Amino acid sequence: MQNSNTTTNTPFLDHVSEGLNTQPKYLSSRYFYDKKGDALFQQIMAMPEYYLTNSEMEIFTEQAPAIVTAFEMNPEQSFELVELGAGDGTKTVKLLAEFKNSDYDFTYLPVDISENALSNLKTTLSKQLPDLQISPKQGEYFTVLKELLTSDQPKVVLFIGSNLGNLSDDLANNFLTSLGSYLKKGDKVLLGLDLIKSADIVLPAYNDAAGITRDFNLNLLARINRELGGDFRIENFSHQPEYSEKTGITKSYIKSDIDQTVTIGALKESFHFAKDELIHTEVSRKYNDEILNKVLSGTGLSLANKFTDQKKYFTDFLLEKD
Repeated sequence: MQNSNTTTNTPFLDHVSEGLNTQPKYLSSRYFYDKKGDALFQQIMAMPEYYLTNSEMEIFTEQAPAIVTAFEMNPEQSFELVELGAGDGTKTVKLLAEFKNSDYDFTYLPVDISENALSNLKTTLSKQLPDLQISPKQGEYFTVLKELLTSDQPKVVLFIGSNLGNLSDDLANNFLTSLGSYLKKGDKVLLGLDLIKSADIVLPAYNDAAGITRDFNLNLLARINRELGGDFRIENFSHQPEYSEKTGITKSYIKSDIDQTVTIGALKESFHFAKDELIHTEVSRKYNDEILNKVLSGTGLSLANKFTDQKKYFTDFLLEKD
């Protein structure tokens, strides 16, 4: 049923128009994260199948002092700690607390596309670390990097949670090149990456038994209904993830289970979906050292250290600006 309270001119609307008018159809995972999507992703991170969060949490919990030491920041000089895609900050608080306990002088600049996530993060951190200097920034990190990285203060950039894996290798190289261009010699980047492993470990993280990842992906269609006056019948679509151990790439799709037509009121346009037609929504690249070195080529960033969980599922790579 169409929602009469529709948005008429937003990046979301433009993206939906472009993605559904392209063959094959696509929608970006960046739009998973409305208020409901944020809540569902919190549930995903708590799933037993979702090893990524637990693996990186283990690294931060057990190795925070070593990571902070490896940053080689001067405790007597103020610096900026920028986090791209901050989310709920559950893992980051381990590093923030270690910096605070070691009397470092820094400002925390969390960036996220979700205003809701940033609001919740600020509330949580005000209780856990009341003396923390925090300055949240809402937006896509591609567009806010230049604004954030213009000061003369030394910088540590956190890009954890395997967020780089949502980009193709070429886009990842472009992104890291852009990031490196704003950094000064000696600035650091902590890059969290999921490692290539067997399908029996990876696929359940994207297709859990309780159906939370399914609901998370299909919420994108529900968001179109809510915000853009769409009439997607969610029950006529399903979630379909795929993973190749050879390439190390996971892809997520929304599949049309029947031959159907959907109308989006804000676009005043209808879209036909053939039975079994796919909408590509997400890529999640898994890494090894060889792939990372190729992605780092020409970026001005070099590998300085790395921190891995006991099962070797996940690694946080410490990069330094050359």
